[in-house]
Amino acid sequence: MECIITIELGTNGVRVFAYDLHGCIIGSMKGHYPTFHTEPDHSEQDPEQIFITTLYVLKNILNEYIHPKKYKVASICFCASMHSVLAVDKNGNPIGNAITWADNRAKREAQELRDSQLGKKLYELTGTPIHPMSPLVKIAWIRNRDADRFRLTSKFLSIKSYVIQQLTGEYMIDYSIASATGLLNIHTVHWEDDALQYAGITANQLAELVPVFTKAGKLKNAYQQSLRLSADTKILIGSSDGCMATLGDGIKKGEEKASITIEDSGAVRVMGPNILKDEQMRFFNYLLTDNCYVSGGPTNNGGNIFEWFTRQFGEFTNPFDMESSIEQLMDEAANVPRGSDGLLFLPYLLGERAPIWNANARGAYFGLNIKHERRHFIRATIEGILYEIYSIGKMLSERQTINSLAVNGSFGTIPFCSQLIADIFSKPVQVRQPFHSVSFGAYLLSATEMGIYTSLDNVAAVAEMPNVFKPNEQHHTIYADYFCIFERLSAKLFDEFEAIGNLQQKYAHPIKPL
Repeated sequence: MECIITIELGTNGVRVFAYDLHGCIIGSMKGHYPTFHTEPDHSEQDPEQIFITTLYVLKNILNEYIHPKKYKVASICFCASMHSVLAVDKNGNPIGNAITWADNRAKREAQELRDSQLGKKLYELTGTPIHPMSPLVKIAWIRNRDADRFRLTSKFLSIKSYVIQQLTGEYMIDYSIASATGLLNIHTVHWEDDALQYAGITANQLAELVPVFTKAGKLKNAYQQSLRLSADTKILIGSSDGCMATLGDGIKKGEEKASITIEDSGAVRVMGPNILKDEQMRFFNYLLTDNCYVSGGPTNNGGNIFEWFTRQFGEFTNPFDMESSIEQLMDEAANVPRGSDGLLFLPYLLGERAPIWNANARGAYFGLNIKHERRHFIRATIEGILYEIYSIGKMLSERQTINSLAVNGSFGTIPFCSQLIADIFSKPVQVRQPFHSVSFGAYLLSATEMGIYTSLDNVAAVAEMPNVFKPNEQHHTIYADYFCIFERLSAKLFDEFEAIGNLQQKYAHPIKPL
């Protein structure tokens, strides 16, 4: 019997799934690794810790589910979060930590580029919005602010490219991850010279561009032995988590249906044969395969914000109680009136991407009065996260008709949240069972490479979405009234976001009094 392994390198951990060739889950495991927020706007991860955790979880799933049942691993397919940057030296050793999508230190570089004619040109060529998330401006920031690291760097990699290089020795990056760097011309599918010149690097300092079906070499002998895998086990380069979630949700190319992910971060996406053009440079357009683009908008602030709230105000004593504490808070929120009795939450704790694209944005509770209790804050926090998701969907609807939604991610698939999404959007919501659309998308990609499916265009029907949450129009009217204020607040606070962000930077390390 053969099986397919998928490895998802997420923001806060790695998920490994094993599927049989029919798409049924044999087993799954998850391992966690930390993100370091040492100062405002800083977001880094230890690449060695990510690699070691990935190996540990992969070895455990093989030993528990695969080897005892005599499965042969046909392929291992990778997918990962986007926009990470890791500098490595000529020997492939990391120079410092990896910088994640949530890092906002390149704010100045991003703003200057966004306001320039070059920025507008690069957005049209690369499909990546000009924002501190973009590896393009992250590399420029390293060049401007960390000259020693820039000088010593042989290559700038994504986390996925680094993990695969450790396993096989090959430096590769797939089209979808590459098209999220701001360095790839999505029309010619080559590294863009103007972007390289802006960043101050050459194409040789980036990994080799390859399609998502590419075999990324063979496992090194040491890993063949320690993992008990054969030399002919295919290592597929795979794709990005966003593209795989959209595929795993059964979104068809050109369909009037959007995929919503709310994991740590979040996004609203559609899939089509053409890019979505936008003079305001708000949409991303990422290349999956030839003439297939995943377009939409991302948010920095998803389930990670509710986890932050739970850590501060939930009733638990250790991290292993997080899940039960979240469930308890959700139960409390369900007993609060819709709209949280007029308490609104702006969830911009990590700055924000779509639709406002403001790295200086900050969080706020608004409308607080003497009658509000802890339970109101719980529901307002949930509603604020979902209002932000709705604002992205509203933006996307300006360019493409959306009649229904497919929701994935650990936060979005909580039934209470799924129903809120249906009511806020006033659209039916489908949810996969089980909930892991990213890994299922990676399975579909692997199975297509093996010939089980003829093409990715034909796999949407395989992704069954039986659970449907129907919108309540009376509830939608309430949420629409509050969303109008949410949207106006986000716009009116632009100057104050910058002012408070500057003060947070200024007083991040106050001088101790004598």
